[in-house]
Amino acid sequence: MKKNMGSPDRIIRIAAAIVFAVLYFTGTVTGTWGIVLLVLGGIFILTSFVGFCPLYKIVGMNTCSNTNQ
Repeated sequence: MKKNMGSPDRIIRIAAAIVFAVLYFTGTVTGTWGIVLLVLGGIFILTSFVGFCPLYKIVGMNTCSNTNQ
């Protein structure tokens, strides 16, 4: 897999995942919406660590500044 996510994008995704987790575990968001946020946060963490977003590939996006990776 060729990386298609730049550092700012990865940092924003990790920050969003942390916010989602805090909202869920503090009970601010519960039920179905809480589960959706938790799953989305997990996907954000996974794609941030890998540096590849399948959705970006589908739509032809690339936020990675180094295209030789």
